[in-house]
Amino acid sequence: MRRDSFVAVRMSRLTGAMLVVGAIAGASLAAQVADVKGSKDHPLVSRYTGSVVIGYDQRQFDSHNFVVGPASRPDITETRWESRKQTVEGKITRLLYVLPIERSALEVQRNYEQALTKAGFQKLYACAREACGVENGLKELVYGKGRQIEGNDTTEFAFSFPKDEQYIAAKLSRPEGDVYVSVYTAIETFDHVKLTENRPVTLVEVVETKPMDSKMVTVDATAMAKDINSTGHVALYGILFDTNSATVKPESTPALQEIAALLKKEAKLTLYVVGHTDNVGGYDANMDLSRRRAAAVVASLTSQHGIAAARLKPAGVGQLAPVAPNDEEAGRAKNRRVELVKQ
Repeated sequence: MRRDSFVAVRMSRLTGAMLVVGAIAGASLAAQVADVKGSKDHPLVSRYTGSVVIGYDQRQFDSHNFVVGPASRPDITETRWESRKQTVEGKITRLLYVLPIERSALEVQRNYEQALTKAGFQKLYACAREACGVENGLKELVYGKGRQIEGNDTTEFAFSFPKDEQYIAAKLSRPEGDVYVSVYTAIETFDHVKLTENRPVTLVEVVETKPMDSKMVTVDATAMAKDINSTGHVALYGILFDTNSATVKPESTPALQEIAALLKKEAKLTLYVVGHTDNVGGYDANMDLSRRRAAAVVASLTSQHGIAAARLKPAGVGQLAPVAPNDEEAGRAKNRRVELVKQ
């Protein structure tokens, strides 16, 4: 959309915002504007000195896509951008900061990069300006439609016309769960929201991976036997893996113990252990991942729970047998599962 058209469409809504924040120009930012109510810095990623939180969102468990490659636009007739993404699940914290006007986007970003490195984060991807891909692509992927932090016009129109874009995505590996962070900084040139006009604006997104709270995780041996006898299979959601990983997580132990109890009780029962994924990622990658996850479950049952390998055969079908639409995270969560199928 042309800039003048964008302004004309939104002018009536933004007039109020201009009146509220028009006095901010030239004043000390922190002295004039308070952090948005209920917000706080993430303990692993502190703010740049003099920043103010203008947008805040936190969810206990959800899925989030981190950009880990330059933005592209496959079809120039459509407003659709693509890039390589890292999909991560866990506790999500998103913070939108406005920064002192005398600071450059590069200075702010370098400070964040140094802090992340010092804290032990490993860079997944970083870019600046034109190296981030096609014009507006990174902005749309990071803070486009459906990605804005709800609040007011200031948060909605952040990064409307960004310049000097800077971006980094990084990962911290730790025993209690990996942490993923992205930092996107740009100078906002949109002149109808005075709070952000010509100032650096920074979006910090943090995902702490962890298993979701679930009432359907553990299925006991009796319930498994009932489903297998009546339908020939049972779907399990208590066997957990990190994103794109085939390593069985320790939290899976209760489900594995119940599978072992079933097999020990039903001495003649033999099973296919079938891995399923959602449709995030490529077909070949998902097929391979589902096979490796199924094999990892079999390995755990044989090596740690005393089940004979001859009674179990791993298989993977990737995204080919969904039980729910993959359009939303709730459906994708149902599709990511391990099934036991009677041979």
